[in-house]
Amino acid sequence: MGAAGSKLEKALGDQFPEGERYFGLENFGNTCYCNSVLQALYFCVPFREQLLEYYATNKNTGDAEENLLTCLADLFTQVITPQISSQKKKTGVIAPKRFVQRLKKQNELFRSYMHQDAHEFLNFLLNELVDILEKEAQAAKSDPETSSPPEKIANGPNNAQANGVSKEPLVTWVHKNFQGILTNETRCLQCETVTARDETFFDLSLDIEQNSSITSCLKNFSSTETLNAEDKFFCDKCCSLQEAQKRMKIKKPPHILVIHLKRFKYIEQLGRYKKLSYRVVFPLELKLSNTMEDADIEYSLFAVVVHVGSGPNHGHYVSLVKSHNHWLFFDDENVEMIDESAVQTFFGSAQEYSSNTDHGYILFYESLGASSKS
Repeated sequence: MGAAGSKLEKALGDQFPEGERYFGLENFGNTCYCNSVLQALYFCVPFREQLLEYYATNKNTGDAEENLLTCLADLFTQVITPQISSQKKKTGVIAPKRFVQRLKKQNELFRSYMHQDAHEFLNFLLNELVDILEKEAQAAKSDPETSSPPEKIANGPNNAQANGVSKEPLVTWVHKNFQGILTNETRCLQCETVTARDETFFDLSLDIEQNSSITSCLKNFSSTETLNAEDKFFCDKCCSLQEAQKRMKIKKPPHILVIHLKRFKYIEQLGRYKKLSYRVVFPLELKLSNTMEDADIEYSLFAVVVHVGSGPNHGHYVSLVKSHNHWLFFDDENVEMIDESAVQTFFGSAQEYSSNTDHGYILFYESLGASSKS
């Protein structure tokens, strides 16, 4: 990696961003699913900064027990801080050993050396971080001695499942970055009453079609569906089953929009999952218009987790990351610069059978904020 690292430094030359460091992550036997997501999260700058700030504030509490949150913060700290002050390396390789060991200890799903799903890992990690922060906030409430100021811990509605709990849920910095709110609207066609139910999300999972785009996938996600025959809706006003129209809208878009493309589909006739290599165009700048707000929300793409391989049960994960207007390609230990135009080679294949098996799987967009009404 020394050679690759110096190659990257040469490629960036004077444009190597001040204070930034680009490190590959060692693979511990099929841990590419984990490495690719960790790189995307590391270059999600607001998340990285808040995680490191949390760690700096809380690591001196003495006997803080090790958990996934402390292991992740420790890993990010290793990347951002030179190990020896004289050795200010800007590139290299780090072994995320403690993090991977903790992950396997925490969840048996990730214990085997089988091919894992990067989206499942991302979902598990974000929810686990929230659980840890919520438990810490509860403990701090019950022990005023150790309580840090409330805004340091978290502040306001939570959880990845909307479950109508009456107590005020907590908003952690994980929620502030990733959480959005969906509204599920159902209109009774008999009495025209609209029933709306809110639910929170950390990512949007979108069905995909051949030769489509993220915009068309989002339109389909929010399209109106008619509930009839066996699927009739029980209308509280009519007190009976009625035909109805149902649609999903984004009520509150998140600051970081994570889009998961459903590339693995269960095929009844085959009795197994199949990878959809469909070409789905994802733009570098995305306008989100199917929201309940009047203004379009503008987002900029900063990371893509790519699945490499023709099937769901084997393959490899890599990530593309935008950092200081440069695009980088992370493949476990290896890091190299790529041209922005190379991003479109990961849209997918226009033909069913193609030699290109590198397909965008999880997309990370950051809100540009200007046009959103927060």
